[in-house]
Amino acid sequence: MTSSPSIAQITLVTGAARSGKSEWAEALAALSGQSVIYVATAQADAQDVEWQARILLHQQRRPATWQTLMVPIALAATLQAAKPSECLLVDSLGTWLANLLDQSDSEWQQTVAELLLSLSQVQAQVIFVAEETGWGVVPAYPIGRLFRDRLGSLTRQIGAIAHPVYLVTGGHVLNLSQLGTPLKLVPKIRDRPQT
Repeated sequence: MTSSPSIAQITLVTGAARSGKSEWAEALAALSGQSVIYVATAQADAQDVEWQARILLHQQRRPATWQTLMVPIALAATLQAAKPSECLLVDSLGTWLANLLDQSDSEWQQTVAELLLSLSQVQAQVIFVAEETGWGVVPAYPIGRLFRDRLGSLTRQIGAIAHPVYLVTGGHVLNLSQLGTPLKLVPKIRDRPQT
């Protein structure tokens, strides 16, 4: 992995719950040769014992040499402040989005625009972990549908600029950058010749 500023420094690791996506992202960060900063987007809740156990599991897996930043909201500013010698592991996009779910559509679009702008200027290597939530039943509640749709759109936008993009599922890691075709390269139906 390179330390020079480049869009190729953005990596996306996506997958379902308990798929191992965070473990894969952690392995990539460890192999980066950079000073690793774990950007935790979760907000601790002492009343939620199960959530605390999940956070503890992640903490116990991380090397003691890694710095941890608690960033439930200000993700774009954190990325902009990163140094070229650092690797930021952002875990996770879904949790970060959940912290901002009360934003209106226009506020959310502004937040996403700020995040994407920060990624176009970032000097550090960045590894994102994102949850895949759209493979199941359409949520019955509006807030669930809003979360799923916003996360799907955000993951797609980051996936369009990330390289590589990994999918972790069934105990295996797939490099989608090698196996897949970026959707932006697929001709639009209206651009295809009519027969």
